Amino acid sequence: MSMNSGNSVPMDDLHSPSNPDEFDFVPFHDDELEQEEDAIDIAMAGAHFRIAVTVDDLTLEEKLDSLPKDPGVYQFKNGAGRVIYVGKAKVLRNRVRSYFLNYRRGVGDGKFRALVSKIADVEVILTDSDVEALILENTLIKKLKPRYNVNLRDDKTYPYVVVTNEPYPRVFATRRKIRDGSKYYGPYTEAGYLRYLLKTLRDIFPIRTCDYYLDDQIILRGKVKVCLEYHIKKCEGPCEGLVTQEHYRAMIENVRKLLSGRAREVEQALRADITRLSEELRFEEAARARDQLQILSDYASKQKVVSEEEIDRDMFALAHEDDDACGIVFKVRDGKLIGKQHFFFTNIEGKTDAEIISALLEQYYSGSEYIPEEILLPLELEDEDTLMAWLARRARELSVDEEAGAMKPPKIVHPKIGEKAKLMEMVRSNAKFLLGEIKLQKMKEADHIPHVLKAIERDLHLKKTPRRIECFDNSHLQGTEYVSSMVVFENGKPKKSEYRKYKIRSVEGNDDFAAMREVVRRRYSRALNEKTELPDLIIIDGGKGQLSSAYEVMSELDLAAIPIFGLAKRLEEIFTISSLDPLILPRSSSSLRLLQHIRDEAHRFAITFHRQLREKRTIQTELTEIPGVGKKTAIKLLERFGSVESVKSASEPELVTLVGLKAMKAVVNYFKDKALTESVHDETSQDADNDASVEVIE
Repeated sequence: MSMNSGNSVPMDDLHSPSNPDEFDFVPFHDDELEQEEDAIDIAMAGAHFRIAVTVDDLTLEEKLDSLPKDPGVYQFKNGAGRVIYVGKAKVLRNRVRSYFLNYRRGVGDGKFRALVSKIADVEVILTDSDVEALILENTLIKKLKPRYNVNLRDDKTYPYVVVTNEPYPRVFATRRKIRDGSKYYGPYTEAGYLRYLLKTLRDIFPIRTCDYYLDDQIILRGKVKVCLEYHIKKCEGPCEGLVTQEHYRAMIENVRKLLSGRAREVEQALRADITRLSEELRFEEAARARDQLQILSDYASKQKVVSEEEIDRDMFALAHEDDDACGIVFKVRDGKLIGKQHFFFTNIEGKTDAEIISALLEQYYSGSEYIPEEILLPLELEDEDTLMAWLARRARELSVDEEAGAMKPPKIVHPKIGEKAKLMEMVRSNAKFLLGEIKLQKMKEADHIPHVLKAIERDLHLKKTPRRIECFDNSHLQGTEYVSSMVVFENGKPKKSEYRKYKIRSVEGNDDFAAMREVVRRRYSRALNEKTELPDLIIIDGGKGQLSSAYEVMSELDLAAIPIFGLAKRLEEIFTISSLDPLILPRSSSSLRLLQHIRDEAHRFAITFHRQLREKRTIQTELTEIPGVGKKTAIKLLERFGSVESVKSASEPELVTLVGLKAMKAVVNYFKDKALTESVHDETSQDADNDASVEVIE
């Protein structure tokens, strides 16, 4: 959300530099990038160990004994090699061993036992300290999103205030966070307060509101002219160089302080400006600073005072019920409540409150721009000393950003009595209220039936509302690369995690009916064996023939009670088992539109899979047989040289420039070896021909 000034300038001339070396200013400190680089350095420096192990392994004890006793991070992988859990430990051997021993003793809930039963591989990375293990664990969880780790879910619909990473930064509201070094403040849960905050910022500071990227070169070339905002004294005209970059960025520094809740520092700076300007007899500027101070004082007076101590603190609380939890943080700056942020947790079955709060703190402060002097927690954590050491390190890292200000290592407090305990009770009450809201919302969603599903129930004469709809389609090219797809829609929306694609095994040639029988049999035989959820409605992409083939299989599996219909593309006719005549719904019907959307999605999914297989088969050239040359390198060579023969005759400098030294050597050596082999083969063939020409005397 930003405002245009009305000027028309080619955006090519107003680009943001893609190369950091192009910057003619000191960009904001990119804290997130620095954390990733730290994690990479830690992982590169630490020793890596990997063992293949399962709960049924007879040599389990032996393998676990081989693990080191040092601090570090462990990753559990399933049979497909996918990371399903990431954790940290002070003593890796003891922590990893505890999973398997507890499983064998029958200890642990369903989620824990499901996790351990799927472990096929354990990879550990050693670190020099517990703090390094925490940093690496946090980064790996963010990157890999393992299935069994606690998932912290912020509400992404709430907007932030962004201060852009430019020579002349802009300030506006946005819902998208882009990793370009810009600073984000929030999120803000109340739209009214956000509008008031932005208005206050623009009343106090003459921030530019145009969308253009400005630097000294663009200003010198006169690409942008001042707009109405300048003439009404709402902007100082940086677009025409009417203020220096240093002056503008000093103003933005005060904006950032105010957004961080450090209003007192801004007030002190404005009072000092008033005194200095008055002494210099610059009364008009002093009067403007006085007006700014008045607006700032009005803004500060409307913030709720929660403590007589002028201290910065974050207060955390948690509400936890069944498999739902809500964490909340109240941000207090100079004793005033400047904002709050809440998070919902998923995947927390079997987790204690201490584990959930620990995950919240790690993920929250790894993305925070500011570490306060004091952090209030409702209970003590298991690895609190490690957490405090990490927070002290984060405070030092963030202090590198001069505009963020120097930060002291925070103090963690667990209030039991007094004013702080009362404040924590207020925060806890908010967490309970929000958890109740989310549970109520879930109940409403479970009970709510979209109108379009009621329309389908009515139009197709179904016995119940089709909350779950599955649709099948086939795709092939003259009988080759025969594939099928199944898409799933729940409550009228696609559920992509349950989409499935199939390679047809038993069909030779072009037989759409046999392919449909195979895919339906495979899908529902497995569903019956694994006792997974069955659909309320099945849609077949095709006419009467495809429908009859699918129904034949459903009858064999004793699933004929599930409603099944065919939807033909040409006239959008709906075929049923019970009638020879198709059902024709009006083109404007909402139920027909949803059925078409489901059918088209199944078709898209099938044809995409078919194209992938066809492309994979097509690219299997001689080049892909060369060790060290993959699909992308082969495509690059063919696009440049046109054929395998041209690649063979290409010079070494040409190949190095295109694919690098390693791939060049692989290609050159391959063709040299091939030429040598062919030469030997030709000599052998010639000898065989000579032998054949000799008369055989019997």
